[in-house]
Amino acid sequence: MKTFGKKAWVIAEGFIPSYGNGPKPEFESHETACILNTSNQKAQIEITIFYTNKDPVGPYKATVEAQRTKHLRFNELKDPEPVPKDTDYACVIESDVPVVVQHTRLDSRQAENALLSTIAYSE
Repeated sequence: MKTFGKKAWVIAEGFIPSYGNGPKPEFESHETACILNTSNQKAQIEITIFYTNKDPVGPYKATVEAQRTKHLRFNELKDPEPVPKDTDYACVIESDVPVVVQHTRLDSRQAENALLSTIAYSE
């Protein structure tokens, strides 16, 4: 199969609400990086989080197996430290092989949930 994607992606907008409506984990407010690896090699992923009023944090590390997808919830990133809720952030996602990244947010603060999805910026 052809390898699609780029090795560097940017999500300039991030925010995890501190509360939501509905059962967890399905309807917990969250941000997700959906990463597709169409190559024949596993992808080693590093994520750096940027903030308004403090130094960047990272790298957060993940692996996406060859010809697989992985949905990484920012709420679940813990090492080197949890991504704080109710805080504006942005991120850079780097991979050692080309991947495709899509950004998704579920905001369940109201009973009428809102879902946002967009392709990240690639370089």
